[in-house]
Amino acid sequence: MNRREMLRLGAAGAGGLLLSSAASSQGLGPSILTQPMVPIAPVTRVPAAPVTPLAIDSSLFERAKASLDAHRIAARDSIGIVDFSMASRDPRFHLVDLAGGTVESFRVAHGRGSDPDHSGFVERFSNQPGSEATSNGTYTTGDYYHGKYGLSMKVDGLDWTNSNAASRAIVIHNAWYAEPEMIDVHGKLGRSEGCFAFSRADQWRVMSKLAGGRMIFAEKLIA
Repeated sequence: MNRREMLRLGAAGAGGLLLSSAASSQGLGPSILTQPMVPIAPVTRVPAAPVTPLAIDSSLFERAKASLDAHRIAARDSIGIVDFSMASRDPRFHLVDLAGGTVESFRVAHGRGSDPDHSGFVERFSNQPGSEATSNGTYTTGDYYHGKYGLSMKVDGLDWTNSNAASRAIVIHNAWYAEPEMIDVHGKLGRSEGCFAFSRADQWRVMSKLAGGRMIFAEKLIA
């Protein structure tokens, strides 16, 4: 089966074919296993940007900054903010340079338990083991490891809403169902089991900027 056929069948049979962050993967090729670890940038203490960067909802940005302070996170130069109010087809994972106020935005998949109808939108969050759902709240990045998706990165949940992240094996990884072709074919990404699943290229960029205990704040704004 070629990649295009996998993508076509992925959405039609999402319940059985879309691979998860904790389950086995249709390999993206062995080359990623031989790539070097992304260097961890040294921690730089800078004040959080006072002005909301473009492309990020102002209330979401203020909540992320408040969480950065509340959890006393030392690495304050770069953070990730995920706006799960947006659809999976949209670049909703915002990589923010707090020193310069610049933003890079990427697509990221959410958990199938958060989107049982595969609408492309997060309908609910869950912290429960076995829920296959995305959890909202504050995370910090952890160690690299080589897994079934190649080089991946662990995350730790700091809030009661995502405290089971480590035990649920919620990580940053790449996945074929998060590649740009999914948008071309289906208009949305596939679903993980709660992990932050990116395209391979975007995963490397995100990990290179957020490694070393930097913060990811994930939330859905309610109008």
